[in-house]
Amino acid sequence: MPPAQTSKSIPLIDSIASVATGTRAWLVDVWGVMHNGVVPFADACAACTRYRERGGIVVLVSNSPRPNDSVAAQLDGIGVPRTCWDAIVTSGDVARTLIAGYSGRPILHIGPERDLATLAGLDLIRVNAEAAEAIACTGLYDDESETPEDYTTLLATCRERQLPMICANPDVMVERGGRIVYCAGAVARAYAALGGSVEYAGKPYMPIYDLTFATLEELAPGSSDKSGLIAIGDGIGTDIAGAALAGIRSVFIASGVHVQGALDAAAIEALFPPGVPHPIAAMENLAL
Repeated sequence: MPPAQTSKSIPLIDSIASVATGTRAWLVDVWGVMHNGVVPFADACAACTRYRERGGIVVLVSNSPRPNDSVAAQLDGIGVPRTCWDAIVTSGDVARTLIAGYSGRPILHIGPERDLATLAGLDLIRVNAEAAEAIACTGLYDDESETPEDYTTLLATCRERQLPMICANPDVMVERGGRIVYCAGAVARAYAALGGSVEYAGKPYMPIYDLTFATLEELAPGSSDKSGLIAIGDGIGTDIAGAALAGIRSVFIASGVHVQGALDAAAIEALFPPGVPHPIAAMENLAL
């Protein structure tokens, strides 16, 4: 089937093969592309596995606030097979390096207990806002029930004390099992709106791409050549914008974060107006 052309010249395709010919590696977002937080996406898993069988490299590049080994275990639990990927690079990997700069000092952790792997092994003293010298934000304490508005008082206290924040996940929202939940990026955005200082670890910022390029070179020398890469993701402000900043072509995957209903020419035109980074193609879901 020929791709459906949109008015912004972003083709709507049903197989990534039409734009992936000749690529050396895919940089694939995880949440929203490979799974929805509850179940894996079979077509995406099959596409990545077949691409690897044909000699391609798949690096999962995630804004998860947890280190890569923790994300690998999470993928195992959800049912995403390890045949899908060669390596994982996470925002949590980058965040650990940034947080380590506060070694031996008191910090406030904002985020759920499940994200403590991001802090594991670092010489840190976890304290409350009144005693902290910095904030490590990995998410909301309870993203099932809370919103950024629940953090108004806490963030005001932090801003009054001029605490710097490290945001371990720049995502504002993700889709979990059909529901939209807030992420660390939403808390960081609220803090920045108060005038707080925020340093971001993941997409669309360059440190996570630098780590990804280094990981590719470890897997296969020369594989980080940008002309042979495609970034695949569902986040317009993270995956698509980050790929553009890093000089990589991208493919947009529809998810509930940005698309409610069918992905068609009108929806793509609304999502990618003039002046914002454009992907080379858009898809309902990743498939080969």
